[in-house]
Amino acid sequence: MESLSIEGAWSYTPRQFPDDRGTFMEAFTGEEFAASLGYRLEVAQVNCSVSRRGVIRGVHFADVPPGQAKYLSCVRGAILDVIVDIRVGSPGFGRWEAVRLDDVNRRSLFVAEGLGHAFMALTDDATVLYMCSTGYAPGREHGISPLDPALGIEWPLSELGGAPVLSDKDADAPSLREALDAGRLPRYADCLAYSDMLRGKG
Repeated sequence: MESLSIEGAWSYTPRQFPDDRGTFMEAFTGEEFAASLGYRLEVAQVNCSVSRRGVIRGVHFADVPPGQAKYLSCVRGAILDVIVDIRVGSPGFGRWEAVRLDDVNRRSLFVAEGLGHAFMALTDDATVLYMCSTGYAPGREHGISPLDPALGIEWPLSELGGAPVLSDKDADAPSLREALDAGRLPRYADCLAYSDMLRGKG
């Protein structure tokens, strides 16, 4: 597991073993995850999304505690995955980082509780698998506009030949400033306390 520039975000690139039958890899290893993060990932739900080229999903996040951590992989096609630090009080508040995930290098990402998450499908039938730490709970799940100009995510829109495709919910999502003013965003201190609890310190 390799830490990214945003605290609470990690990547993992598995070693692949090709032969004349195909390829084998360990896409997730509990021992390596626990050694890197200090606790084991408890999986409550596994989601799968299939998106056509140009679809943007997110920026999504959940109330902390308990939040919803995600370990995700693109098992078919390619996506540009984006992690956004939306934790109020975080030194990196408002920063984002983009990582390409595809079915070639098989890289995976872990996004901790309290971070915002979004992606754009770079190919048709881009298929993403998410292991989630908590199940779906619509009352505590929220979103921020992925096209918020103040956030400034650099989506590769010029490659689309058209406008991105968003759900009605994502298209109507508030800006980062609007979500902040409404008191909807997770607090950095709460996220740290929850991480400490997972590590057995709280």
